[in-house]
Amino acid sequence: MPQSLSKISLHIVFSTKYRFGFFTDRDIRNDVHSYIAAIFNKRGATAIKVGGVADHIHILCLQSREELISKTIGEAKRSSNLWLKEKYDIFSNFRWQKGYGVFSVSESHINRVTKYIENQEEHHYKTSFKKEYRTLLKKYKIEYDEKYVWD
Repeated sequence: MPQSLSKISLHIVFSTKYRFGFFTDRDIRNDVHSYIAAIFNKRGATAIKVGGVADHIHILCLQSREELISKTIGEAKRSSNLWLKEKYDIFSNFRWQKGYGVFSVSESHINRVTKYIENQEEHHYKTSFKKEYRTLLKKYKIEYDEKYVWD
């Protein structure tokens, strides 16, 4: 086969350090979402949808054929951390949590996950980030140790 082809859709979730609500300002939140989408796109992991609320972010993307998703996420966190601190004085103490979750998304669920990300504000009137994240881990049958998931 002369060509390498792939289409792997991923739903990525990570929070701010200690889930502190840094992104209460909607304009700043939209800025950081756009910035992170641009990083993913630049690294070949096409961002389909980026969204979230004050204390965490969701990214729906296509996996790059050329780079590990851990490298893309690491660069998005590192770069956005520096960018936020340079652009906004209020982010001098900003940090992302160390970990993240990555979940596969079938083609038939892309629209559902996109809507889920778009409706994060409404969703989190009823559900905390911790409950949401535990639900994702349970749904995907990912074993975890509670003492290492939160930082």
